[in-house]
Amino acid sequence: MKKTLLLLGFTFLLTAGAFAQSQKAMLYSKDPVLAKNKKIVYDFWRLVLEGGHLDLAPQYMIETYIQHNPNVPTGRQGFLDFFGKFAKARPIVDTVQEPLISIVAEGNLVVLSFKDVRPDPKDHTKTYTTTSFDMLRIENGKIAEHWDSALKE
Repeated sequence: MKKTLLLLGFTFLLTAGAFAQSQKAMLYSKDPVLAKNKKIVYDFWRLVLEGGHLDLAPQYMIETYIQHNPNVPTGRQGFLDFFGKFAKARPIVDTVQEPLISIVAEGNLVVLSFKDVRPDPKDHTKTYTTTSFDMLRIENGKIAEHWDSALKE
């Protein structure tokens, strides 16, 4: 029992430390290619998605960008047409504003995970916390593909 409690406490400390790390630390990788891929996705998220600077999309996305979210058309132009309906350019900030938990890169894939607070479907006066994920594939220094868990609206 003591070993189990000690293991749980150690796991909690490791997890708490991971959540507490700064976004800058999340961009680090011993592998310079993985670090570069993380930075591409991070900057795209900050500048284009959150910042609303759609004019910067060609700097980050290939023209034949593949979108797996069923609500957003595929192709860079499809992305621009969709987000152009409501995106408004805002001042650029140094960090991702959504509650970013981690950035993980492996090969040509980068995964962002976010804290996601949702209304409780059984009691609309309450909320619960879960995690959402976005995965992006990098090709020749640009975003070529995107996946998330979105359902049709």
